[in-house]
Amino acid sequence: MRDIRRALLEADVSLPVVRSFVKNVTEKAIGIGVIKGVRPDQQLVKVVNDELVKLMGGEAADIDYSKSKPTVILMAGLQGVGKTTACGKLALYFKKKGKKCMMVATDIYRPAAIDQLVTLGKQVEVPVFEAGNQIKPDEIARLGLAEAKKRSVDILIVDTAGRLQVDKGMMDELKQMKKVLNPSEVLLVVDAMTGQEAAALVSAFNLEIGITGAILTKLDGDSRGGAALSVREVSGRPIKFVGQGESMEALEPFYPDRMAGRILGMGDVLSFVEKAQEVMLEEEAEELQKKIMEAKFDFNDFLKQTRALARMGPMNRVVSLLPGMGKMSQEQIREAEKSLKIVESMISSMTPKERSNPELLAQSPSRRRRVALGSGRSQEQVSQMVSQLFQMRARMKNLMSIMQGGSIPGLDNLEEAWKAARKVPPGTAKRKRVRMELKSKYSSPQAATVAPKGFGSR
Repeated sequence: MRDIRRALLEADVSLPVVRSFVKNVTEKAIGIGVIKGVRPDQQLVKVVNDELVKLMGGEAADIDYSKSKPTVILMAGLQGVGKTTACGKLALYFKKKGKKCMMVATDIYRPAAIDQLVTLGKQVEVPVFEAGNQIKPDEIARLGLAEAKKRSVDILIVDTAGRLQVDKGMMDELKQMKKVLNPSEVLLVVDAMTGQEAAALVSAFNLEIGITGAILTKLDGDSRGGAALSVREVSGRPIKFVGQGESMEALEPFYPDRMAGRILGMGDVLSFVEKAQEVMLEEEAEELQKKIMEAKFDFNDFLKQTRALARMGPMNRVVSLLPGMGKMSQEQIREAEKSLKIVESMISSMTPKERSNPELLAQSPSRRRRVALGSGRSQEQVSQMVSQLFQMRARMKNLMSIMQGGSIPGLDNLEEAWKAARKVPPGTAKRKRVRMELKSKYSSPQAATVAPKGFGSR
């Protein structure tokens, strides 16, 4: 429980919330029967995970749509939390769901705030109502609502002014706007990097204006999302959306079970799969699977996959979704990105024939030398990359066969499978050993077609 307390505090969960949570978990864990085949510490993780999910609402909460048009969403929050950007992201989210949206700019205090919302509106192709900065915010809101009704808009998103800290002027203004608009949703935008201050902030807004939910922004930063626990526990209101990047598409519904995995450092595989599905067509996935099974995965496929990975978002965000990868340092992630760029430069220096037939490079030192010169890399780096591709082929085919067997292998079987996968085609290991073995092992024409010749052959 000390480890759990420490993990939650490191994830920026408010101290009172941590104390309450640890107490609840301890009460539930003590005396519980241990399931056969499961270690007690593993079962404790299950108890912690279930309690985290329960603490954050149990299930995803949808927007409360109004029976009559438009459904008004009033955005609130401090200055600098990404409120205006969240408006644009939310508009695009609803637009993709087939809703007719409009935004209203009521922040008359921050320089260029209105221009920023207008620019975002053009970017996502959603109209923005603005009336300058000489009219009171509640009056702009009233005029915007009338315009939305006139246009038969489904969703009206109202951007409001923030302050550097909670003050009476801001709260009075929000109260007045709430009175004018009678919104279906009052969403508090909370910066995930706020940390333990999130609890006090949510409490203040909820007491003054009464929020219906929250949007957690900047979750792609160093924070593990502990503010999510504080929001729900303090206000009793659900987090409805999370922002995970600067792009307009980087907003998604909040899933408590997935966030629990992220806070515990267990990753978020479902979100990873969803992002992968967004950037890869089903036909492409089937074609790739066929190539893997036939050990025909080539450099074109490799390049296609690395580019699809890039479209999924920043590397640090993608890595954080994978179990066990959350502890990778920024330096390690930067090195991985750098390595991918180096590989891409070498592949770009290949001919189309070499990309689709890696055996040509394995058989010809002169081809590898040309690729090295074209990409500004050493011949050794090119040889290593070709070697790794053949290793990948073997591993992927082996693991795919295991997965299609209909059962999950035990650790011993899996270890054997990986060892078998390491037996790569000749010529992709060290040169000296391969040269000695080639004559005897691959002298027949039938054997030569199984795998490419060694790097030492002409």
